Amino acid sequence: MEITQAPTRDELVGRASELVPLLRDRALWMDDNRRMHDDVIEALTDAGILKMRVPVRYGGFESDMRTVVDVLAELGRGDGSTSWTVAVWAISTWMLGLFPDEVQDEVFATPDVRISGILSPGAMATPTDGGYVLNGRWSFNTGAQQSAWNTNAAVTPTEDGGFAPVMVLVPISDLKIVDDWHTAGLRGSGSVTTIAQDVFVPRERVLQMGPVLQGHHQSRRNAEAPIFKAPFMPTASATVSAPALGLALGARDAFLERLPGRKITYTSYENQHEAPITHLEVADAITRIDEVGFHAHRAADMIDSKGRAGESWTLEERARVRLDLGAACQRAKEAVDILNGASGGSSIYRDVPIQRIQRDVQTLNLHAILHPSTNHELYGRIVCGLEPNTPYI
Repeated sequence: MEITQAPTRDELVGRASELVPLLRDRALWMDDNRRMHDDVIEALTDAGILKMRVPVRYGGFESDMRTVVDVLAELGRGDGSTSWTVAVWAISTWMLGLFPDEVQDEVFATPDVRISGILSPGAMATPTDGGYVLNGRWSFNTGAQQSAWNTNAAVTPTEDGGFAPVMVLVPISDLKIVDDWHTAGLRGSGSVTTIAQDVFVPRERVLQMGPVLQGHHQSRRNAEAPIFKAPFMPTASATVSAPALGLALGARDAFLERLPGRKITYTSYENQHEAPITHLEVADAITRIDEVGFHAHRAADMIDSKGRAGESWTLEERARVRLDLGAACQRAKEAVDILNGASGGSSIYRDVPIQRIQRDVQTLNLHAILHPSTNHELYGRIVCGLEPNTPYI
């Protein structure tokens, strides 16, 4: 086992920033080919970005959530699909840290191992000698084709005739890949469907979902690490707020880079940057981008501060992270919509980044966990004294 000195937040963000030109250069290829480019994966690996949520005893960094958010946002400034995929890998890697230590020993024995995951229970885990037999399918399995392991949700029968949700860890090689990721946005994430057909899963690779959602786990050696003291849903929600921030920042960059020399057709403005409407739109968009950062960072900072202090979470605090996630996505979409609308007819060509950014941020806002209205309703219910209408909190 390798103990390393973790890079600082500034250093990791700097490494991500250095990758932005590469991500922008490969973004159209990834959009066309519906997966991450091998050059991008190699660069992410060399930069150590995939180690952020790996325990230090395996050579990882155990980076705090603020670092994860800032790094992912910087990646999103270059390409939304890359940021989203790395976010899913980060969540799933963190999830592995909840499994028994001997399971972690097996998986993390492979340096820079990539782990994808799905939270929606799409399979049945039937008990058998020594474990479970898994059958089912999962759509939206981000990065699965370029991962080695999957942390997937399933249900297992209970003694009272019902079903209980569980998390299962399976090698990607045990699953059938269905190449069906033909979508409008986040195309480079390769979020294909995977199918399990009579896959045996050893008992130690199955976690009960209830304790996981409450922040309880079976790892002895991770028990005192601050990053593993946060509940699952706040951790996951804060992580996936970062691509929204990155896309909003990327839209700002893309718009301002095309602005010099552009005119407003059918008007007297020979330079768009001289028009008052441009000034108003840019200021409005940047204000909303700042609000994205506020919500993403508030969620991250609460996770970090409570983890370091070992404090328990209230229901309202859990819901507030979901609120922050929804607000971040909503404000990001608003900012991108403003800048996309101000980009003119020439921006509809596929080699112009703003149209891809707009498709990506729209896709984020449609995700069931990220959907602004769903998250706002959840928080409002709790503040108004009602019970949550979901266990995913």
